[in-house]
Amino acid sequence: MMQAGQPFLDVEVQEHVAVVRLNRPERRNALSEPGVPGEFEALVDRLNQDMEVRVAILTGAGTAFSSGGNVKTMLARNGPGSGPVAAVPGRYASGIQRVTRALFRLNVPVIAAINGAATGAGLDLACMCDMRIAARSARLAESFIRLGIVPGDGGAWVLPRLIGDARAREMAFTGDAIDADTALAWGLVSQVVDDAGLMPAAMALAARVARNAPYQLRFTKQLFRDCRDMDLDRALEMSGLYQAMSHWTEDHAEGVAAALDKRMPVFKGH
Repeated sequence: MMQAGQPFLDVEVQEHVAVVRLNRPERRNALSEPGVPGEFEALVDRLNQDMEVRVAILTGAGTAFSSGGNVKTMLARNGPGSGPVAAVPGRYASGIQRVTRALFRLNVPVIAAINGAATGAGLDLACMCDMRIAARSARLAESFIRLGIVPGDGGAWVLPRLIGDARAREMAFTGDAIDADTALAWGLVSQVVDDAGLMPAAMALAARVARNAPYQLRFTKQLFRDCRDMDLDRALEMSGLYQAMSHWTEDHAEGVAAALDKRMPVFKGH
């Protein structure tokens, strides 16, 4: 059991990669503890400010990625759905939706290493990441309907954008779990690996990302985020603005020189 006062998020930074573990394995990394939103907000602030970090990996301790909400607190009516009906939207806004908003403003690319069950808000947490790799034992479910509730954390916004409307609705209306191979076929994850190979595969992908120019990694993520709901003209305008900022960096000059010299570039964030 975790001792009281220990953080939910365990963070280790090495070689430009921040490895973030959801660290409540005895609760299957449920996201409904009171301090969780604040920890995610603090983590995003830290990573956004630290230019030494170029990519993050999010995974779960133990045998689950995240089970989402804590069913026991729901049974005791002690969670965000407790109290007067009129107060529930505010409880969600000050609770799990803060995690959604925090991850949406994270500027560095993030990889979800899905090491087991990712259900309900746990699946949506993985969907908020930029890239997803699944262990072969992973099971993924938009399971809110099985508990008689709806995706209260933004799942109805993010899931269709990843796998299309029809498949997202199938997952949401049935609550059925899909296995890792189905998630791969549906484009929900980009790789499926044996369980023992999950973190090595995530670290290898992170290394491929981290070798690139740090400001341009952040610009590229911001561009994808900005263009999500723009028309083409506005998207092209934003692309030009980010490109203007990139062209006059030392890292761009290094990238061009390395291409001409047929060597790997060494980017320094200048």
